[in-house]
Amino acid sequence: MTNRERALAVLRYEPYDRLPIVHFGYWGETLQKWVDEGHLKSDEVRGYGDGNEVDNALAAKVGFDFNWNWMVGANGWLDPGLESKVVAEFPDGSKHMVGGDGVIYLSKPGAGSIPAHVDYLLKDRAVWEEQFKWRFQWSEQRVNKKALESLRSGERENPLGIHCGSLYGNIRSMLTFEGACYMLADDEALFTEIIDTVAELNYQNVRCMLESGAKFDFAHFWEDICFKNGPCISPRVFREKVGPHYKRITDLTRKHGIDVCSLDCDGKIDALVPIWLENGVNTMFPIEVGTWGASIAPWREEYGKGLLGVGGMNKNVFARDKAAVAAEVERLRRLVDLGGFIPCPDHRIAPDAKWDLVRYYCDEMRRVFA
Repeated sequence: MTNRERALAVLRYEPYDRLPIVHFGYWGETLQKWVDEGHLKSDEVRGYGDGNEVDNALAAKVGFDFNWNWMVGANGWLDPGLESKVVAEFPDGSKHMVGGDGVIYLSKPGAGSIPAHVDYLLKDRAVWEEQFKWRFQWSEQRVNKKALESLRSGERENPLGIHCGSLYGNIRSMLTFEGACYMLADDEALFTEIIDTVAELNYQNVRCMLESGAKFDFAHFWEDICFKNGPCISPRVFREKVGPHYKRITDLTRKHGIDVCSLDCDGKIDALVPIWLENGVNTMFPIEVGTWGASIAPWREEYGKGLLGVGGMNKNVFARDKAAVAAEVERLRRLVDLGGFIPCPDHRIAPDAKWDLVRYYCDEMRRVFA
């Protein structure tokens, strides 16, 4: 069987020869550390990207089969983006920068984490109409049809997803968490119009990609709209304003034979899971074990076998020892036995990961789930 056939068989509760060993990519710092330690050569990581030839060769060397995050999408965001520029500079070398999405953030020398935002531009309808709305209009130029031509046969070793965009995550980034809350309270009509506009753009992108004749194995959304304690949007509002847009897109993908629809959302997603399920999103990813112990098991008990999953492997064990890795593989055994679930590190493999432990994990997974 190909990796593509194995993955789809697991998620469809069909027979398969062995469980695929799946990952979700690496931090750039992780790859550089492994180069510095002598495990990899510089040319083995140069040009790395999810699902590309460098990624596939690296997976083979480490012991993984493939990266779940291999997808093809279209431009579902501001086009063109706003001008990025410095708006303030400070004696310590830090700056306030306005990004392409209109968010003003703090840039500090040497900082490697997500920058803190300090302000944002999209606060009222006048700014929306003048600077933002026209940048969300659809045209065929948003879809790279030439790149889709090679995907018409559907013959490939690894599963490929059609990226359906983001229906709220990017909006949350553009408005900021606080700004989205204020807009919902101060101008609900504008809040709704922004969601509808972005959703229509992503729907048209998906329609155009599917009508090109390209063959995809699963559909996928990106959101990242939850923290460790729950979502950053009211589930009621999410169900009312965003839910129907998921349904419209997933109905479209199913008409084209795509019955697996995954969604990438970090954090504690429990309150949003039923909304995604009722609107056609059936595969949760990456199921962060995190500080709250996320697992497919309680969701499966509540929602049944229609809820699928990719992820749920605690990547933190890569920084510990072989005993911790072995214990994690054993913990996953019960979850794999549920069916419809493919273990995968619950986010990109971090710089504290030890090369030998990642290799050991892949070996153990292959031994236990052969």
